[in-house]
Amino acid sequence: MEADKYVYSFGAGAAEGNKTMKDLLGGKGANLAEMSAIGLPIPPGFTISAEVCQYYNQHEKEWPDGVKEQVEQNIAQLEELMGLKFGDTDDPLLVSVRSGAAVSMPGMMDTVLNLGLNDRSVQGLAQKTGNERFAYDCYRRFIDMFGNVVMSIGHELFEEVLQELKDEQNVKLDTELEVPELKELVARYKTVYRNHTGHEFPQEPKDQLRHAINAVLGSWNTQRAQTYRKINRITGLLGTAANVQVMVFGNMGAESATGVCFTRNPADGTNELYGEFLVNAQGEDVVAGIRTPRNISELKDDMPKSYQELLNVTRQLEEHYHDMQDIEFTIQEGKLYILQTRNGKRTGAAAVKIAVDMVEEQLIAKEKAVLNLVEPTHLDQLLHPQLNQSEYSDGEILGEGLPASPGAAVGKVVFSSEKAEEEHKKGEPVILVRVETSPEDVGGMSAAEGILTSRGGMTSHAAVVARGWGKPCVAGCTDIAIDYEALLFTSDGNTIKEGDWISIDGAKGIVIKGKKEVEEPSFGSSYYTFMGWVDELRDMEVRTNADTPDDAVRALEFGAQGIGLARTEHMFFGEERVTAMRRMILSENKDERAKALEELLPYQKQDFMDIFEAMEGRPVTIRLLDPPLHEFLPDEEEGVRALAGELGISFQNLKQKIRVLKEFNPMLGHRGCRLGITHPEITEMQTHAVLSAAVHLKKDGREVKPEIMVPLVGTSEEFMHQHEVIDRVAAKVFNNEGEAIAYKVGTMIEIPRAAIVADKIAAEADFFSFGTNDLTQMTFGYSRDDAGKFLESYQEKGILKADPFQILDEEGVGALVKMATEKGRTVKKDLKIGICGEHGGDPASVRFCYQLGLNYVSCSPYRVPVARLAAAQARLQSQDNVRQK
Repeated sequence: MEADKYVYSFGAGAAEGNKTMKDLLGGKGANLAEMSAIGLPIPPGFTISAEVCQYYNQHEKEWPDGVKEQVEQNIAQLEELMGLKFGDTDDPLLVSVRSGAAVSMPGMMDTVLNLGLNDRSVQGLAQKTGNERFAYDCYRRFIDMFGNVVMSIGHELFEEVLQELKDEQNVKLDTELEVPELKELVARYKTVYRNHTGHEFPQEPKDQLRHAINAVLGSWNTQRAQTYRKINRITGLLGTAANVQVMVFGNMGAESATGVCFTRNPADGTNELYGEFLVNAQGEDVVAGIRTPRNISELKDDMPKSYQELLNVTRQLEEHYHDMQDIEFTIQEGKLYILQTRNGKRTGAAAVKIAVDMVEEQLIAKEKAVLNLVEPTHLDQLLHPQLNQSEYSDGEILGEGLPASPGAAVGKVVFSSEKAEEEHKKGEPVILVRVETSPEDVGGMSAAEGILTSRGGMTSHAAVVARGWGKPCVAGCTDIAIDYEALLFTSDGNTIKEGDWISIDGAKGIVIKGKKEVEEPSFGSSYYTFMGWVDELRDMEVRTNADTPDDAVRALEFGAQGIGLARTEHMFFGEERVTAMRRMILSENKDERAKALEELLPYQKQDFMDIFEAMEGRPVTIRLLDPPLHEFLPDEEEGVRALAGELGISFQNLKQKIRVLKEFNPMLGHRGCRLGITHPEITEMQTHAVLSAAVHLKKDGREVKPEIMVPLVGTSEEFMHQHEVIDRVAAKVFNNEGEAIAYKVGTMIEIPRAAIVADKIAAEADFFSFGTNDLTQMTFGYSRDDAGKFLESYQEKGILKADPFQILDEEGVGALVKMATEKGRTVKKDLKIGICGEHGGDPASVRFCYQLGLNYVSCSPYRVPVARLAAAQARLQSQDNVRQK
């Protein structure tokens, strides 16, 4: 029986895969196949599918049956194609082994270059090329990478040996080492290898290849790769593919080079070739930041023919993929090779500009631009604050580096990822300062407000990861000298210690001493053009959660179409109000409570008038008082004594009353509609304030759309009780004012039982709004205030895929939302339904809400643009799915 196919070849104008096979071949393998098929200069090779990675990691590091034979067959094909032999002593075939998952994970997994060299073939390579220096440079690189990637020998151990040799020879650069020194370096590297493994460096190329493939497959489960996937919410992949490709060499002399370029500027979106290169180098030199690369524009002068070829290829790739591309290339003695292309990581500002420009250039339709070119997280990045230039002087600038990722970051200096994560957990803002970052640093990079490196270019690890995450980054700041042992860096006479404050401007590439003020960002014309398309294409409303007029105005600026949740409890904490509120809570009878509430009525009325005015005729959903009453009372002795004096009662009596009001489990206690049922005067006062404010504005010619929401309902009887109170007060207000106004009464579905009996509640309600924060808490039985103690561990162990308070749990909580929606609409076909928990700003949750047919999502003001885009993308994805069916 024929074995399953696990290995796919590419090269020489043909390929067994294509760009649609990313799940199987990974992004790198799929794109190599695609580029080969359209005739681009791709070194030939083959891709071992991600299915092998999945099997390898599930079956004690074994390959599936047939993989070994398919690898050998493909090596034989490469030998025939290239006219070389793998392991030949005179003219060896050398290959690279690289990882490549379906979703780009820059620098997270492993690569081995120059594989196939040994003590004999290195001499053959030197003789064949007539370049002994090149051959031994390749060999020392191979020992370093193989030792590090395959045998887990610390890369710094090889670096120390290299630095020692350079010091002995009194040279600064690797390229200044001559042949005798490189031969000595190979010998010293082999000693490092032997000391740490207990055996000699392997000489058989087939053994080298097997071990390298295993290392790539195993790199899928390294801590850094798992951390990266967790941070970026990458789930559901088989693993990484492994790409074996014929080596081409950028380190063969002055006519050879290697580089990374983007078809457009990934920082601001300008339509220009953007990137870096190094002459006489291999690709790892560019991305690792070990040597300072040169701007890609200089290649035009050094190698004009290769530069023009590269320019032509980049244009062809953009037209083929309809997106900005991130390209790795090598020039070997004047011949250009493309090693990889992928959709380029970019900042939020760049993403929006590129999308608009490509539509205007007729490279892509606006629907595809909205769906594919801008991610919701890109819009989140646009909200990053900027440094206020008036807050610092030139004398406070500690250094200037490369503007690797825009935005302002202010924090305390830390020099290790571990420290960054530790301080982040304490709530401290930090700037991670490193000579250069590596994939092991991703946890600290995620925890930091911003990143500063003293070495590396615009395509270094720090720069690429920071841009992808929207974190401010200044890279290659050679003005600072870092001392890890002393935990400090120095700059022109300044000494900055760990824990000192600095500020960085990732758009300008500057580092500033001290804690500086930041200012809100401004949006360019591309943003408004793009968001106009978004709003044309979406058909789900986006509201905001706002408790103040300022929040409401800000949300309108971000495109909110109403307020989905105005929490009234926040309105009672003003200095004049909280005393009246406390007097109401501590009252002995209904009359005393009513009197205290009478004091609060004018404040509440003004609050609602201000919010209604700010929203200019858009719907405003106001939640009646929700939290338990003890939250309004002091719990420290000093505060209790002060309140006793203010209210004219004894300290002991007040302390006793507070003790009685204190609840064992307040989140499940006397709160929400239960307050309004036991103390209907609270509901009466709030209803009076809402509707009298609305009528007042209506008389002034303003349009007002009040919606009153009853919280924490679990039975239809609870809702009916509160609805009756609201209607009774409404009739009284309208009679007294001589004017009526349309209003809605609905409920927040946040108790599982409410979802189960949603049809009964819907018979009485005008709308539903899902409070998914509490619904998640009650469905899981997790206290959202305490769950942080174990949720991270749950995710690490795979018990939960994500924090359910951040991403809606579709299987459990989502099932309740679906049930309630369907039941509610069996009773009222046009029942208006939305979501007002913070899940309303999470793109995946927005997509789920769209699929269920919800009318709107509501989220915090700063998440409104994200939700707008997510809603548009949900509609476009839904249309795509229908077309595909």
